[in-house]
Amino acid sequence: MPMIGWVFLLLALALMVGGLLMLKDSANMPISREKMARIKKRKAEVEAEEEKEKEKDNW
Repeated sequence: MPMIGWVFLLLALALMVGGLLMLKDSANMPISREKMARIKKRKAEVEAEEEKEKEKDNW
């Protein structure tokens, strides 16, 4: 393989590893209590809607 091929291969690998490391670092971002409460409330609403649709479809 020509030298430029190895350079592109290493560059692509470095970009992938760097992206994964950035995702890992940003995975533990703190969420405020208010925002977490809104998330839980919305999740409960969506689950209730899905359950209602499921019951409607099973008639």
